[in-house]
Amino acid sequence: MAESRTVRPGSLLARTNLTLAVSSLLIVIIAIAALNFFVIEPIAELSADDESALLVLSAQTWVELPPNARPSFELELAQNHDLFVTAEPRELAVAPLDQPYLKLLQDKLSERLNIPVVLREADELFWVDVPMGGFDIQIGFSPGRRDIQPLYVGIIIVGLGAGVVFLTSLFIVQRITRPLVQAAERVETFRGGENFEPLPEVGPHELVSLARNFNTMAREISTLLSNRTTLLAGVSHDLRTPLTRMRLALELLPQGVDPKLIERFERNLESMDELIGDALRFARGAGEAKQSVDVQAFVESVVESYDQLIPLTMNGTQDARLDLAPGALQRVLMNLISNAQQHGDGVRVVVNDSEIHVIDSGQGIPEESREEVFEPFFRLDRSRSVVTGGSGLGLAIVQQLCQAQGWRVRIDDGPDGGIDVVVTLA
Repeated sequence: MAESRTVRPGSLLARTNLTLAVSSLLIVIIAIAALNFFVIEPIAELSADDESALLVLSAQTWVELPPNARPSFELELAQNHDLFVTAEPRELAVAPLDQPYLKLLQDKLSERLNIPVVLREADELFWVDVPMGGFDIQIGFSPGRRDIQPLYVGIIIVGLGAGVVFLTSLFIVQRITRPLVQAAERVETFRGGENFEPLPEVGPHELVSLARNFNTMAREISTLLSNRTTLLAGVSHDLRTPLTRMRLALELLPQGVDPKLIERFERNLESMDELIGDALRFARGAGEAKQSVDVQAFVESVVESYDQLIPLTMNGTQDARLDLAPGALQRVLMNLISNAQQHGDGVRVVVNDSEIHVIDSGQGIPEESREEVFEPFFRLDRSRSVVTGGSGLGLAIVQQLCQAQGWRVRIDDGPDGGIDVVVTLA
């Protein structure tokens, strides 16, 4: 059973915004709860108590006034306080207490009158029956008084707060992430070459320290790789001289020497020569400058250089040109094709824009060994052959050259069995 994974945002900006958004939401929730508990609810209770007192006081005043003064009092209440008093109560529908304030007002009226009170609704007003001084007085009041809206307050706080948090975090995080993104891009494109462009050492102290340390490390790696390549090329070149002398000495041996011994020496010298040649080709390819190359035409020229007919399929854009090191690409293709011919069957090449496929229909390579075959001198059991031989550096050189040039190489299953080695140039 597959484990479920929580998808998290990948960029620093997204993660920081998410963290700030969650923390801000918690702060807003706490603020709204505190505002409601310490401000809104006390104000609402006080308002309901004041309104219930006004209703009871209006009824008491109406009862105490002479009959001829009551109409003027009713008119004043209606004009100035939106209260409507009548001594002729009607049977009205019970008002739904869908808002906390109405229930609070009903409770406060019940407390003041010491009797159960029911709010009713008619003519777009709320009505309450107030028995006072032998009269059954009915007082109506405007529904505009009925509630305070904490939900709207919360929405405003959340909306404005989210906008402020987003803009603030966007400004702050961009200042932090811009040099980090630049550093990530430089790190991703760094291949140990001498044309490394150092990171600008500006910004906060931590970022300056990061850029300085990275620049120092990159320069040291570039120097180390350059010295290694120079040393490898020099040693390989110098070994050619004693190797030539050994060949000459072998040719000058007397006639009575065992031919099998001479043949064994010749095979050893050929193996040494092949190793030296691989080392020299790698050294040349690692330090080669880039040129604008027509990929399809270049691959075609490499394939046609073989005596054996190799099927070639061109897909994608014609005359597509890329900036790359032609010598390194030639060595990569030749090593892959030679390896496929040596250990596979039915080799063919497919070009898809910036991807080159070298496909064979041989026995294939086990999934667990597809990374190890790029290691120097690693061999699969079935690839060991006294006939084909090989230095064991072919695929290792392919991997090293691809890394030096910023290319990618992988091994997939071939469409008809065997393997498909894919080189991605861009």
